[in-house]
Amino acid sequence: MSALRVIADDIKIAHSIFALPFAVLAAAMAAFALGEGRIDWTDFAGQLALVVVAMVFARTAAMLANRILDRRIDAENPRTVGRAIPAGRLSTRTAVIAFVVSSLVFVVIAALFGVFYGNWWPVILAVPVLGWITAYGLFKRFTWMCHLWLGASLALSPVASAIAVDPAALGSPPIWLLAGMVLCWVSGFDVIYALQDVDVDRRDGLNSIPAHFGVDGALRIARLLHFFAVILLFAVWRTEAAFGTLFLVAAFLVAGLLLLEHATVRRWGTTRMAITFMTINGVVSIVVGIAGIAELTVLAP
Repeated sequence: MSALRVIADDIKIAHSIFALPFAVLAAAMAAFALGEGRIDWTDFAGQLALVVVAMVFARTAAMLANRILDRRIDAENPRTVGRAIPAGRLSTRTAVIAFVVSSLVFVVIAALFGVFYGNWWPVILAVPVLGWITAYGLFKRFTWMCHLWLGASLALSPVASAIAVDPAALGSPPIWLLAGMVLCWVSGFDVIYALQDVDVDRRDGLNSIPAHFGVDGALRIARLLHFFAVILLFAVWRTEAAFGTLFLVAAFLVAGLLLLEHATVRRWGTTRMAITFMTINGVVSIVVGIAGIAELTVLAP
């Protein structure tokens, strides 16, 4: 139990809020289309529960893989030296065991979609998805595009949850537009987050957009990514027939929040990262998730 507490604190379980609302929203969109304009809660309630649990274990596996792969890099970085493995609060062996257990639980949960709902695609795709989302820690060693890999990893969440509910949802443009929005949004705020380590990355020969393009160049790229994220969010509203005024208001609110995020970085740099990284981006995901789900359930005709 002590090791579990250390792991939960180190990988910030609360940060699941970044991807989870988008996964739930995409699952609801798939269920809404499958029910031809209504959600059949008889099946969807169980599917949704499996999606949420699968998301938590997938993220746990991905974060543990990152901590294991980066343990020596973290030990040389003043910002990360206090993480559990370099600080000695968690052994590498225990972290590896927890990673294996989390991965196996994720695969088992994916298999339950086949057992209970006759949909075997989640378990077929479970291992490739795990491979993708756990590889992020390697990419900073090879390319400054590592931020886009992270963005794509979180962008898998709406696609994967939609497949879990109905594989035919892959033919739905709004699902892909939502995934694209997540990719640009996450990549953008990861670039901002990486500003904290620009000097260390250059010293240690690690790749990141701030280390490669400089602080000003990185901020321009982050702004461009967030611009596209907003455009894609409005495209989701435009193409998903069930979304109306509430989702449109949410899209404008997200645009305002991202402007606030960049204004905060411009004014205070990385000294307000708790606000920039966690608070603002957490609100972005919650706003989109609540607005979309409300449109599909409470406000649906």
